[in-house]
Amino acid sequence: MLAKRIIPCLDVKDGKTVKGVNFVDFRDAGDPVELGALYSDQGADELVFLDITASHEGRKTFADIVRRVAANINIPFTVGGGINELKDVGNLLNAGADKVSINSAAIRNPQLIEEIATNFGSQVCVVAIDAQYENGQWICYLNGGRIPTDKDLFSWAKEAENLGAGEILFTSMSHDGVKTGYPNEALRKLSENLSIPVIASGGAGEPEHFKDAFVLGKADAALAASVFHFGEIKIPELKEYLRKEGIVVR
Repeated sequence: MLAKRIIPCLDVKDGKTVKGVNFVDFRDAGDPVELGALYSDQGADELVFLDITASHEGRKTFADIVRRVAANINIPFTVGGGINELKDVGNLLNAGADKVSINSAAIRNPQLIEEIATNFGSQVCVVAIDAQYENGQWICYLNGGRIPTDKDLFSWAKEAENLGAGEILFTSMSHDGVKTGYPNEALRKLSENLSIPVIASGGAGEPEHFKDAFVLGKADAALAASVFHFGEIKIPELKEYLRKEGIVVR
């Protein structure tokens, strides 16, 4: 079995790390450079940095912050927010990112996935999907959860994989920040439908939730934010717990 990955996420707004609930009501969670360095030292497997208002505000991700975070970590680094064209990907990779995460731009222009995979390799392209369960189906959203689309989570994830995505980062908007566990049923269906890794996001509140995402949801990685930012769960202790539960972690 491949080792499961633990991934802290820095949601960055106006240069600060923030954390919300259900994609709203944000509160300050600290300096992204300091937090990135801390997680790298604590044994996180990867770090995700999302400039959460870039798409909504119609601007590019702040490359200078990305550069500063990258200089202070020694783990794989994924950056997302405001990526609309191939040039944006090159700029972020030059600033120190190892992968990019695309969400709104991928839905609006699916060929961007193919372009990134062709020019930089599938391993660079993470397709992030923000979805909400409504009327019996998972609906995908644009612009940081602001605009519903006609796309269904499972068919869109499969399309993204076929276009060359290297990973799917699925965030359940209704689970985001509420700390009651990940959407394991949807995760399991995604994991069984796809042959690329699935990253679980939205809902972590205690160590058991990570275990459930791996065992019940069959996720390859679990991403979390506030439980790490506010010291509720420490990464070394989480990994020790998972090992004792028989889950292979790095």
